[in-house]
Amino acid sequence: MSRVGKHEIKFPQGITMMQEGSLLKFKGKLGEDAIEIPSCVEILKIEAGLKVASKDNTKFARSMWGTIQRRISNIVKGLTEGFTVSLKLEGVGYKAAISGNKLTLQLGYSHDIVYPIPNGVTIKCSEPTVIMITSSSKQQAGEIAAVLRSYRKPEPYKGKGVIRVGEFVVRKEGKKK
Repeated sequence: MSRVGKHEIKFPQGITMMQEGSLLKFKGKLGEDAIEIPSCVEILKIEAGLKVASKDNTKFARSMWGTIQRRISNIVKGLTEGFTVSLKLEGVGYKAAISGNKLTLQLGYSHDIVYPIPNGVTIKCSEPTVIMITSSSKQQAGEIAAVLRSYRKPEPYKGKGVIRVGEFVVRKEGKKK
C-alpha cells in the first residue's frame, strides 16, 4: 500500500497559503490556485509547510490522504516552477505557428486548425515542428496537450502525427506482397 500522504510539503520562498474552512488558497509568483479539502482529511501546519493526515481509517479516507497530498504538492510546484509539456509534429508538411493568442496547426488536412490559447497558459513554437506548453497547473498543461494530440494521433505504420516528447509509438509492419 502506498504511503505518499505521509510526506511533508515544504513551501519555498514566495508561496503563501490561506485556509477558509475546507478551502485552501495558494498564491505564488506564477499565479494563484485553490483546492477543496474533503472532510475525511485534515491539514496540519508545521514550521516549513504543512502535512496531510487522515481523520479515520476508511478506504476512502486513506485514498484521499495520498491524493490530496499530491495535489497540494503539485500546486506548490506549479506556482514556483510551472509545468511544461512538449509535443513534436511528425509528418511531411506538419507545422505549428503562433499568431497573437492563437495556435495554428497544419496537420495534413485541407484546412488549418486554429486553437485559442487559454489564459494562464504559455505556448511556444521554438521550431515549426515543436510545441512547448507551459502552465502553473499540471492538469491544464496535460489537458491542452491531449486536445492538440487528438487532432492527429500518431499512427502505427508511418509514425506520423502529434507525439509527446519521450512517448514511444509502437510501429507495425505494413502489407507484404
